[in-house]
Amino acid sequence: MMFENRNPATSNSRRYFLNQCGVGLGKVAAAGLLAQSMNGRAGAAAVSDNSRNPLAPKTPHYAPRAKAVIHLFMAGAPSQLELFDPKPTLSKLEGKPLPASVIGDQRYAFIQPDAAVLGPQFKFDTYGQSGAVLGEPMKELGRVADEICFIRSCTTDQFNHAPAQIFFNTGFSQPGRPSIGSWALYGLGSESQDLPAFVVMSTGAGISGGTSLWSSGFMPTVYTGVQFRNGREPILNVATPDKFGSELQQDTFDLINRLNRQRLDRVSDPEIATRMAAYEMAARLQTSAPELVDFRGETKATMDAYGCDPEKPSFARSCLLARRMVERGVRFINIYHSGWDAHSNVKGSTESRCKETVQATAALIEDLKRCGLLDETLVIWGGEFGRTPMVETNPALGRKAGRDHHPQAFTMWMAGGGAKPGITYGATDEFGFNITENPVHVHDIQATIMRLLGFDHERLTYHHAGRDFRLTDVHGKAIDGLMA
Repeated sequence: MMFENRNPATSNSRRYFLNQCGVGLGKVAAAGLLAQSMNGRAGAAAVSDNSRNPLAPKTPHYAPRAKAVIHLFMAGAPSQLELFDPKPTLSKLEGKPLPASVIGDQRYAFIQPDAAVLGPQFKFDTYGQSGAVLGEPMKELGRVADEICFIRSCTTDQFNHAPAQIFFNTGFSQPGRPSIGSWALYGLGSESQDLPAFVVMSTGAGISGGTSLWSSGFMPTVYTGVQFRNGREPILNVATPDKFGSELQQDTFDLINRLNRQRLDRVSDPEIATRMAAYEMAARLQTSAPELVDFRGETKATMDAYGCDPEKPSFARSCLLARRMVERGVRFINIYHSGWDAHSNVKGSTESRCKETVQATAALIEDLKRCGLLDETLVIWGGEFGRTPMVETNPALGRKAGRDHHPQAFTMWMAGGGAKPGITYGATDEFGFNITENPVHVHDIQATIMRLLGFDHERLTYHHAGRDFRLTDVHGKAIDGLMA
């Protein structure tokens, strides 16, 4: 089965014919989107035709292993050499350059190829029956090590933050392509009628790749991620203003719907259908959003496990919200946590970021398993690339004991949702510089995610600008060794 979209805005003659016959595409779209107006019961469950409702649930190519994805993106690139990939040889070589034969013609932004080696900054230990190896700052993850598929042999084409973050999230290094979450919505539709199907949360400082990381690109914006703010009110303007009664609100909605429907009938612009769906969702959010962020039903044990203070924005609070969203049918959740760019003091920086994230990450996996959701929820953890074995020291920039960007080899991991648990896949050389076993390119990771969601990544396409596009461009393969 081929998923395909042909933009009605580029099919003028056919649209004109249908409009002249009195059955314009706008009427077809509006019939599904507005079948039940602002009563909170509108439904993808009652609509199976994608032409009538772009977010109607759809059947993928294969039986999906994962029904939802929680992507924990560590923006700035964590150091695999401190957390996942121990290299005792680097300690022996510390202060000396790597062999020239290892470096080859590789060049870096902030260090010279002959920069001295920096040994691992933490001790490593083994965890679980699988014997997973973790650096000391990551030790709390050891509680769930047997649920995790560690990938030590990741590689990317990009060596600067913004292009690498966009590349990982969209399959292309420049803005303008749909994100992984957008592809998931386009292919699967939504199971939630009361919350957005694709939600984005960000903790820490700014993200280099910006909103391109969750954009729908050239797809209709109905597939764009909806960003939630930190704090007690993740969505602004949900509460009804004072002296604005329900009857007046309903009349306002009805008027807006009539005007939008008329315009959609005339021009058949899919963005108007997106706007109409957004108004419907906004009305439902008046009830669903306050309930989502009301943690009073969570036990103290759960809150303590995450390290979550419900009154304070944090990565932990976002992780708990993610579990609550999965319970309520949200399809794809991105949590971006920035600040991992350790050009200086890689030891202190890594310790700080791990204190902010590791406890909640382990608790999220435990909580999903407790709720019976881990088997159908794919959790992904990682950044845009890795860090160099060589030290970055630059007095002019106030940097010392850091590591530069390293695209050749880095580590990420997956858990649940059909990922193979309790394994470590791939390997790097004794310096952590090059991959020596089972390389996994970013496009391979994307293809594997799509496969776990039930798609052949080569057949999930979207027609734009005269050709069919896909998440993995013309590359990538799903890695059987990563899937249970």
